[in-house]
Amino acid sequence: MSYILLINYASLLLKTATYFLYVPAFLWGRMWGRMSKKLSVQQLNSNMDAGRHYDDSGTGLHIYVRKSGSKSWSQKIRFGGKQIELGLGNYPMVSLAEARRVAAENKAMAAKGTNPKLERTKPTTIPSFREVVELALPSILDELKNDKHRAQWRTTLETYALPLIGKWPVNEITVNEVHDVLKPIWKDKTETASRLRGRIERVLDYAIATGRMPPPNPAAWQGNLSSLLPSKNKIKTTRNHPALQLKDAQRWWNELKQRDGTGASALMLLAMTASRSGEIRGMRWEEVKLFDDAGARKRGYVGIWTRPAARMKAKREHRVPITKEMFDLLRLSKDTTGLVFKSQKLTTLSDMTLSALMKRMHTSDEKGYIDQRSTLPAVPHGLRSTFRDWVAETGQSREAAELQLAHKFGSEVEHAYYRTDLLDERARLLTAWFNFLENRE
Repeated sequence: MSYILLINYASLLLKTATYFLYVPAFLWGRMWGRMSKKLSVQQLNSNMDAGRHYDDSGTGLHIYVRKSGSKSWSQKIRFGGKQIELGLGNYPMVSLAEARRVAAENKAMAAKGTNPKLERTKPTTIPSFREVVELALPSILDELKNDKHRAQWRTTLETYALPLIGKWPVNEITVNEVHDVLKPIWKDKTETASRLRGRIERVLDYAIATGRMPPPNPAAWQGNLSSLLPSKNKIKTTRNHPALQLKDAQRWWNELKQRDGTGASALMLLAMTASRSGEIRGMRWEEVKLFDDAGARKRGYVGIWTRPAARMKAKREHRVPITKEMFDLLRLSKDTTGLVFKSQKLTTLSDMTLSALMKRMHTSDEKGYIDQRSTLPAVPHGLRSTFRDWVAETGQSREAAELQLAHKFGSEVEHAYYRTDLLDERARLLTAWFNFLENRE
């Protein structure tokens, strides 16, 4: 009897021990499998469970997922017999590839006896924002499959951010500087401004992750810029002038060339120079100064059109280079005195003349010429936006474009510098714009 009880007791002990050994082993197996699994971009872009998710790279790299769904990189590493933890920035601002690269650098530092936490905060030569852009772009652009998107990433930064903060050391960029970049376009080009903010944030996240500037990121939205700029969903949409879409520009230009009359010629010059309607309609021959042949060959353009301050929106005299293509259009006129473009009554053309022409062109074309955002027919003033879109899309000089548009931009120091008008550069810009319209690219 006692023998049987002993056997049963031994069997029970064995089963209990097996259970208590199996369950932890099972749980540890699941946990370790989760911890050691190599992270993927697909996984990072999915709805991950809150908590730490380790990357099997042997560096202690892991992603911390908050209950809100936001993700940030961190690294646990041993140095001097103690475990230290390093923040490496937020995902997706810091990519998986970049996080792995930085984590490997940190581990290599520790192996050589250097504390990576102290090393990355050690004062060094601080790079400019422009320099960090060049450092960060390769890994960022590698994630983009579309060539157009790659180009847009760079051109938006070059058009709007670099002229204002490109020379600034990244550790001196505050929320105020980022705000100054975004504010001029936040209401009129909200989507562009929103993408620009995200791109600035990602570049600065790279700077933080690589120890080139301390956190927090001044381009972050929540609790930061959100207190200075209205939410893009709450911005009262303003009625902008309907613009011709770039994809329709060459088709529109080809049709315009088939039109006769003073209004068509005026509209052509307006498009070629990205001018305002009143500036073109009030143009006078005495405002035009042509160079001699030697001067034209030396400069690369044939003359200068000086618009008086009284006819400019900013009330400042404005000079425009006259390219060969513009001169070819102007010399079609039989009269070289007074107004360049006269009405039938020999007075100034009305604004309605140009507007009506564009409306007729829209209605006579099977596809029409409509603004992408408003879906309204394009108008003459909208051609300035078309020109600016082309400048941004093709990476042309923002400074030259803004001067051509007679816009005020930048600091007072920049204003003093640009009193030179950049006429030579603007002539090249307008020639390239004309070649685009002619589909000569």
